[in-house]
Amino acid sequence: MIQRILPRKAAGRPRARARRASRILLAVTAMGALLGLDLPQAGAASPLGVTEGAPADAEAGRVGALFAGGLDGGHFCTASVVRSLGHDLIATAAHCLDHPDTTVFAPGYRDGAAPYGLWRLTRVYAAPGWTDGKDPDADIAFAKVVPAGAGETRAVEDVVGAFPVAAAQPADVTVTVLGYPSVLDAPLRCSNATSLFSPTQRRIDCPDLSGGTSGSPWLAGGALAGVLGGYLAGGDVPEVSYSAVVGDAAMALYCEAAGVAR
Repeated sequence: MIQRILPRKAAGRPRARARRASRILLAVTAMGALLGLDLPQAGAASPLGVTEGAPADAEAGRVGALFAGGLDGGHFCTASVVRSLGHDLIATAAHCLDHPDTTVFAPGYRDGAAPYGLWRLTRVYAAPGWTDGKDPDADIAFAKVVPAGAGETRAVEDVVGAFPVAAAQPADVTVTVLGYPSVLDAPLRCSNATSLFSPTQRRIDCPDLSGGTSGSPWLAGGALAGVLGGYLAGGDVPEVSYSAVVGDAAMALYCEAAGVAR
């Protein structure tokens, strides 16, 4: 049974090939030891604004697809492993976790296989702005995960590593987006500069980020600086994506979920 931190309103699960890719910006203060570990090596640089297949490297291994029940249930969102004291935390869009009891995470998912196993959710953290009113500025959530099957005794961060969480970023920060469109069985990757769409929402121009990329991480210098979601659940066309600009509520949420003092 999932232990919910805040009351959550029920909503229809996003359907594969139907729900728009979602995204949310997360910016929190640097957390000492959480930010002091090694980062994965970035892949070869690609032209800005070009979306292509992500290589099967350490960076992509920390990003995975969210499935409804198992690999045969269809993947509908994207999530990534972030640093925490328990080594057991993932970040995604809040609207991706409306049905946490039947959601499983497959880091490094590719071509129908889950090389690092499946992980089930045990505890969900979402801000009151989302749980009480589906505020797009609060479309971010964290969840603790444990192995879904027998045999694995390590925490997910000890298996694939984890992204540190970035501090506040400038309006034009360049980020790399990694996400799983529901029509593909491998992640896509795109880097580009961002801009402020409004004081509370950020945007990026990257083609082909369609349904299923909800919750995809925005990585700035190898650290999590966003999660795709927010305005229009991340956007109404695949070429333009949005992300909520994090405020105090999102910072506090990460600190609570990660088990660190703010």
